[in-house]
Amino acid sequence: MMELKQRADQLLAGAVATGAVPGVIAMACDRDGTLYEGAFGERTLGSGKPMTLDTVVWIASMTKALTSIAAVQQVERGLLDLDAPAARVLPALGEVKVLTGFDASGNPTVRPPKRPITLRHLLTHSAGFSYEIWNTDIQKVQAAHGIPGITECKRKSLTTPLIADPGERWEYGINIDWAGLMVEQVTGKKLGAVLRENLFEPLAMTHTAFRITGAMRERLAGIHLRGPDGKLAPFEFEIPQEPEFEMGGGGLYSTMGDYLRFVRMILNHGQLDGERVLKPETVVQLGLNHMGNCRVTSLTAAIPLTNDAEFFPGTRKTWSLAFQVNLDPVFTGRPAGGLMWAGLANSFYWIDPLNGLGGVYATQIFPFADAGSVETYYSFESAVYGSRR
Repeated sequence: MMELKQRADQLLAGAVATGAVPGVIAMACDRDGTLYEGAFGERTLGSGKPMTLDTVVWIASMTKALTSIAAVQQVERGLLDLDAPAARVLPALGEVKVLTGFDASGNPTVRPPKRPITLRHLLTHSAGFSYEIWNTDIQKVQAAHGIPGITECKRKSLTTPLIADPGERWEYGINIDWAGLMVEQVTGKKLGAVLRENLFEPLAMTHTAFRITGAMRERLAGIHLRGPDGKLAPFEFEIPQEPEFEMGGGGLYSTMGDYLRFVRMILNHGQLDGERVLKPETVVQLGLNHMGNCRVTSLTAAIPLTNDAEFFPGTRKTWSLAFQVNLDPVFTGRPAGGLMWAGLANSFYWIDPLNGLGGVYATQIFPFADAGSVETYYSFESAVYGSRR
């Protein structure tokens, strides 16, 4: 592992030195424990506070996997059904329509969907919901009806229409926020409480929450924005700390050490250090395609806080009940059947069930899919696989 430490340290320190990232944390593991951990740069540029292994970051859409697991746990317990109409749990989902266009006044026109939305549709991002950050039509709907963006965590944020019929294509959007509300409905508890009781406490993820505690805030990294000149500068951004709903699609703050424990739980077939949170047969399902012939496609930027985004273009990718699954081997060394996703501020993780490897990486940069950060992440994952050869 000395080779991995030297290679990864050099890579990450170099990314800070060149301005590719302001600060970065990266860790890798196998089923038995941590293989590498490193932190370089500053939490916030100009602060003089170094990035450390216990730095707290906004993990954004890395939240989705955790919320998805909370939903799958309720399926295991018989409280949720993957294929029943989701409106049986949340009647509002039975009222959602499909966007067909806009009239002369700019008001959206809609029609009923061809089939009901199910929890499986939501968990695989095939329900037809989208995000305004990657869809200008959703922006027009928001403008016409005064609907706030999803990161405002207001219930009205969830009132956008579908842009495709359920089950007909992969479309990245507010699906997991709805899944989180389904979890709340059947448990009678806030999503954060469900996650804490069923995931965070059993897995000793003691620094992960929707609400930033005082102790977490002392170690919080700031967000940065890359300007037209390519330079990074601090950028004020924080998820509302008194939200109308806890955003299961992107509201959590965490440390990479905590998230690595979640990765190790998946690698260990649903348990870690004697604490079981998922059945082994459920974890098998988390590595399989659950959206039929649909495939993950590229995301086209519709606002400046993201670039166009696709991981490993040219390879076939599908979605399980919690993760993107690469159906082909990828250039980092990850084999077919690997699992991954990311967060909007350029945080990433991967899980390789075949080799029992995984890793996490976080910086705090807008726009998403920032070239410097994505390249650094890919290089880190490649270094982990290279050290195993």
